Amino acid sequence: MAGTVEPVRKERLDKFLFFSRALKSRTLAQKVIETGAIRVNSERTERSDHKVGAGDVLTMSLHGRIVVWRIRDCGTRRGPATEAQSLYEDLSPPALPKADLSPYQAAIAPRAEGAGRPTKKERRETDKLRGGDDE
Repeated sequence: MAGTVEPVRKERLDKFLFFSRALKSRTLAQKVIETGAIRVNSERTERSDHKVGAGDVLTMSLHGRIVVWRIRDCGTRRGPATEAQSLYEDLSPPALPKADLSPYQAAIAPRAEGAGRPTKKERRETDKLRGGDDE
C-alpha cells in the first residue's frame, strides 16, 4: 500500500545502551538507568524497560562526562563499533580542557624553598651546631 506509514520501531532502553556500546552489559545498563543517570527527551527515567526509538534524545552521565545522543535507529544486535556508532548522532558538548599538570603534580601543594622536613645534610649541620659529635 502506497499510503501506509511504517511505525517507528521501539526498543528497551537497556538494550539500546547495550547495542550502542554505551555500556558493556545489559545488567550494567539496568543499574545505571535505575540510578537516574539517564534522561529520555529531557525526562528522567529509572525504568530499564522504557521504550526508545528513532528521534528520541538521550542525555546521560557516563564515564564522568555528559553525553547527549539522538537515536537514529534501535539496532537488532550488538555489532562492531562502526555499526554501533551508526545507531545514534552524538550531540554532546565538547569536553572541558584538562590541566597540563598530571593529577599527582596537582595534588602536591607548593611550598617555599627550605620549608618542610630537613635533608640529611641539613640534619648533620644542625647536629654539629648543637654539639653532637657522633662521628
